[in-house]
Amino acid sequence: MRVPPRGSHHQKMVVIRHADAPRRDVAYVGGIDLCHSRRDDARHRGDPQAQSMSEVYGVTPPWHDVQCAISGPAVYDAETVFRERWEDPAPLTRSRRRFRVDRDHVDVRAEPLPPQAPPPPAVPGGTHVVQLLRTYAGRHGRRAYPFARRGERSVARGYAKAFERARDLIYVEDQYLWSRAIADSFVESLQRDEGLHLVVVMPRWTDSDNPVSRLPQLLGRQRAMSRLAAAAPGRVAFYAPENSDGTPVYVHAKVCVVDDTWCSVGSDNFSRRSWTHDSELSAVVVDTAASDHSPYARRLRLTLAAEHLGRGVDGPGYPGDVSEIAHGDGDPGDDDDLARLMHDCPDAVGTFRTFADSAAALEEWHRGGRRGTRPPGRLRPLAPPRLNPLTMALAFPAYRWLHDPDGRPWRLRLRGRY
Repeated sequence: MRVPPRGSHHQKMVVIRHADAPRRDVAYVGGIDLCHSRRDDARHRGDPQAQSMSEVYGVTPPWHDVQCAISGPAVYDAETVFRERWEDPAPLTRSRRRFRVDRDHVDVRAEPLPPQAPPPPAVPGGTHVVQLLRTYAGRHGRRAYPFARRGERSVARGYAKAFERARDLIYVEDQYLWSRAIADSFVESLQRDEGLHLVVVMPRWTDSDNPVSRLPQLLGRQRAMSRLAAAAPGRVAFYAPENSDGTPVYVHAKVCVVDDTWCSVGSDNFSRRSWTHDSELSAVVVDTAASDHSPYARRLRLTLAAEHLGRGVDGPGYPGDVSEIAHGDGDPGDDDDLARLMHDCPDAVGTFRTFADSAAALEEWHRGGRRGTRPPGRLRPLAPPRLNPLTMALAFPAYRWLHDPDGRPWRLRLRGRY
């Protein structure tokens, strides 16, 4: 609650602090909701405790998501985000009816929290700089956030700064990728540098079969994907994953890796809603290690590539969980796996080609009636939705005002800024 009408409190985090052992303090920040249907792994068989979704995802919908575990001083920052919202004095809702219902069925009292402990010590030898980015819509009067009087849009500004410096590859995993306004955040970078490539992994189908929800979402997707494809032909690619049984995997992850240097894992999607309207929280990580052997952003990209290219849990030649690659815990096998992936995906051109070849082979196998051995890999090419003009016109109001609202103050909207 305490979000604008049609809004969502969308932050996903867990903070665990130890009074007598601060080095064990940890904060989990990312896209994973604490609810049923989310408990899946890299094999993507789905959560046995499933919630209903579109029929194309089956009885136990496969779910792809990403969360990061944070240690060191940044745990204090994540806890501060929680405390700010917990101690917000604004009323939970302006609706008297909703307040009565909640009061009768839910404990709505914000009981005092214990004093906040100092930041935990830095991890010995740690080289990761962590910055938390947030979104809060602007609110007025008694409803204004004490910690963000005019709202906050550091998520949008963080992406803008990262994209200004992008020269090689922007790798994205996202649930929505809605609207031309958000697509334009990529377009300037793609048009400025002809060596820049964009790879996007997203779900093939919406999470609902209901036309009232599905068509506006498809419209937003169509506007963004068409804009990007036209801006840089041959340098933009969209893919949708499936598991080894051919069931589509719902991509709920919100990940962005820029030039293997800057990466973001959080709750925000590439949509105007996430950048201006809902409450969001993301962790940006930059590895300051002097060595270029295995920076965090590169390991994250290769971990995800291992899964999508079929070289992880159930892929040929790559035993073990793909998460071992990202953790880099020193096991001999880690560097071998990393080296093999680096051979195939050393840079933007190699990554772009490897993803395209893998997806083309799997698509051809499907078109051939799924005869013979299934090719390795889980990605299939994804084209922009095709909607006729009448459908687009009918879907636009719901898309614009319900699915992708704008929470910026009017002055920022008119100036096109965040």
